[in-house]
Amino acid sequence: MNISNHIIDDARFIASPNYDSRPKKTPINLIILHAISMPAGEYVTENIVKLFNNELNPNGHPDFKAVSGLKVSSHLLITRSGSVLQFVPFNKRAWHAGISVFEEQENCNDFSIGIELEGCDDDIFEEIQYEVLNSILDLLKKEYSIPRKNIVGHQHVAPDRKTDPGPNFDWSKINSGYLDQ
Repeated sequence: MNISNHIIDDARFIASPNYDSRPKKTPINLIILHAISMPAGEYVTENIVKLFNNELNPNGHPDFKAVSGLKVSSHLLITRSGSVLQFVPFNKRAWHAGISVFEEQENCNDFSIGIELEGCDDDIFEEIQYEVLNSILDLLKKEYSIPRKNIVGHQHVAPDRKTDPGPNFDWSKINSGYLDQ
């Protein structure tokens, strides 16, 4: 696995329109881990792809109505089977963290990489997801000089709004992370 032009070579690249440029001279120094399932608790990868590409049918499921107008994306998605999909090049700002703060710095999208894991608060993650995540984290830390303490969950940067990747995410299974939880 390598990064070329801010894209992982082994990832399936599906360009999302939901990104923009990072502020000038803003280093990438944070990785935010998320969990997503569409609809909640169900693993239909194509629905996530549609969400990140503004193609989700709001009538496809009752859960979809609440998110149909959102313009969101992530840099990466690791599916339940360990496949990697990339939606935004790492040098661009994906829209994944929303209102967020890390070490008193607001707007985490400006300086972070967002990684979604296909999962939810009520379910465990697959071993293959941890294996792939570890490979990607090692790659990103090296490529962008991200300190190991700067790998956090969405709940760490938006604790009043978010709980993901959730209580079933096993921080001990990743090589590094927020306070080595």
